[in-house]
Amino acid sequence: MKVPGAVLREGELEKRSDSLFQLWKKKLVVLSTDRLSLFPDGPAAARRGARPKELRFHSILKVDCVERTAKHVYFTIVTRDRKEIDFRCPDESCWNASITMALIDFQNQRAIEDFRSRQELEREREREQVGPPERRLARAP
Repeated sequence: MKVPGAVLREGELEKRSDSLFQLWKKKLVVLSTDRLSLFPDGPAAARRGARPKELRFHSILKVDCVERTAKHVYFTIVTRDRKEIDFRCPDESCWNASITMALIDFQNQRAIEDFRSRQELEREREREQVGPPERRLARAP
């Protein structure tokens, strides 16, 4: 089992800006077991004090691979509120696959936890319905 928040991968991605010109901006990306953190690109000293933009997996619906060219893979992260965030990475880096696999692992872990908690609730309800065990007197033969 993976430790929550453990770093799986670090590297560089390009994110399409929300501005009118929709320019591609390089971001330092840290992929962990429960989120994707985006830091502004630049000198390490500037990044140290910067707060990352975090995309937590519980708020991500899916990762769509949009297009593959000879140079880049273009993909979109779709959030639960239907916001789309566009990224691209060099073809050989496979960032889209890494993010997708981490998201699937997170969703599977959540499903297992939900299933176990539902089972425990059902057991508690059954115990409440049965009540205390009845006392029976034994008859002599």
